[in-house]
Amino acid sequence: MVIDIVGWVGAGFVLVAYGLVSAKRLAGDGFVFQAMNIVGAAALGWNSGVNHAWPSTGLNVIWVGIGAVAMFKIARNARAKSAQREYQGARMR
Repeated sequence: MVIDIVGWVGAGFVLVAYGLVSAKRLAGDGFVFQAMNIVGAAALGWNSGVNHAWPSTGLNVIWVGIGAVAMFKIARNARAKSAQREYQGARMR
């Protein structure tokens, strides 16, 4: 029962994220979209694994990995932009 709820919640996260990007209400390369995909895919992957649906489990593990790489790049770019702003501010003084 709980695993079914987890699966449905995961599906909801993935579908809402996709819908928001498709409606241009959310950036596809943004933190929120990636976080929703990671949470949704992790939940779906857990549900699939418990139910021995191995192709779906594999797909969702890869989906989480893609999201994690994207989140790493988002964080790295944010740090680089912050450092550049600090440098610009120091240069202006």
